Amino acid sequence: MSLISSTRKLLAAAALLTVAFSSAAVDLDNGNAAIETVIPTAVIGIFDTSPNSGDATLVLRFTTMITNGWFDAVAPYHETAIGVYSDLGRRPAGEATNRNLNIAILHASYHVLDGLFPKFNSVWRDMLINEGLDPDNLTTDLTTPEGIGNMAGKAVISARLNDGMNQLGNEKGVQYHQAPYSDYTGFRPANDAYVLKHPSKWQPAIITQGKGLFQVQQFVTPQLRHVEPYFIKNIHRFRSPKPIQSQIQNYELYKMQADEVLEASANLTEEQMMIAELFDHKIFSLGFSGVYATQVKQLGIMETVHYEFLTNVAAFDTSIVIWKEKHRHNAVRPHSAIEYIYGDLPVTAWGGAEEGTVFDLPASQWTSYLPVADHPEYPSATASFCAAHAQTSRLFLGTDELNWSNMYPAGSSRFYSGTLPSQDIMVTFDTWTDLETRCGLSRYWGGVHFLPSIPAGQELGHRIANKAYKFVSRKIKGKRNKH
Repeated sequence: MSLISSTRKLLAAAALLTVAFSSAAVDLDNGNAAIETVIPTAVIGIFDTSPNSGDATLVLRFTTMITNGWFDAVAPYHETAIGVYSDLGRRPAGEATNRNLNIAILHASYHVLDGLFPKFNSVWRDMLINEGLDPDNLTTDLTTPEGIGNMAGKAVISARLNDGMNQLGNEKGVQYHQAPYSDYTGFRPANDAYVLKHPSKWQPAIITQGKGLFQVQQFVTPQLRHVEPYFIKNIHRFRSPKPIQSQIQNYELYKMQADEVLEASANLTEEQMMIAELFDHKIFSLGFSGVYATQVKQLGIMETVHYEFLTNVAAFDTSIVIWKEKHRHNAVRPHSAIEYIYGDLPVTAWGGAEEGTVFDLPASQWTSYLPVADHPEYPSATASFCAAHAQTSRLFLGTDELNWSNMYPAGSSRFYSGTLPSQDIMVTFDTWTDLETRCGLSRYWGGVHFLPSIPAGQELGHRIANKAYKFVSRKIKGKRNKH
């Protein structure tokens, strides 16, 4: 299945989500607008920027800012909480109704979404109109949920608009032909896409969307390492061990970890394929597992908002550290190392769904099951995000239990629609530990990471998640020191 077809499939899924949740107004008195309305509507803007939700650095920024808007909007209705970027006072306990919370959340979401994705202003307006609210009600009256939501959402956008991510494309004084989220650090890869001059270093892959068009990757958002964290005072205190197995001078180790990836490719199961696809899509994996947890635990609106913001902000600050480390190590990916070692010699590996078998193929023609990510290999970002997500979930929910299941009907693969899997597959994650473990391994199964990259990412994710929990807990308790 081509990347174009995969993108269309995801966009269709987003459209179906929006219709399913947003065509009928949520019950403001009994429903949860954050989950039932904002999330399925927001995917329109998210998928427009990142069609397959694979650009984790962008997706995490979006989801964190959206849930930050929720957090700040409901803070005045909590007994003690204050917002991250706003301190809007305290409303009487009797005003902390579902209706007021939902209205505040919707108005805050409107401003955050409009700040992130202004081209979809009509969609965000309709989101409010469908709920019987007025997007032109820009009141700042903090005795009303509309005023609280407006002030909270605008405060988040104001605080994060120039946070170092280059959302406007205006960093370094660029005035003309501004390119949102473009690199302003001057990063240049050690290798070009055609010759691996430095076997230890990252090499951009050549990617295609089919029909004869090919592109050379660029390191996506290398400026992320300069983005302002929410709660980490010094990102340089978080470091991963040097990836010695990716150093060509350690050739036996270099070859060993490449052979491990080839072995995983040769033994790839359909269940592993579906798990790899799941975690390659951050909204369908981390996002939906979180929503599932809120439903199983029957969390109210306030608790849902606190939990969703916690999991997102933990992954966001983790991403800043991970990108700093990726830039520092600039490590080679499996596709480059395997071809470097074996050239056109045959290697035993999975040959693709069309062949449906494992056989010997030239190493230069080997490819990973998952699309090769557009950034250096070490440490694993996905493993770190899943570790942060799982750790914050355990801390907030007070249990490791999850029991989240996903059914993959025959032929439902994102990459090989109609062919894989060959039969229905049910995948269940019994615990958050199970989820983070298989999430990390999925990058190895999918051929895009070496094994050492996984625990390196997980260790950072755990450490930062613990700090995230303390940060959000302090905010809930009304502590005003952001750090």
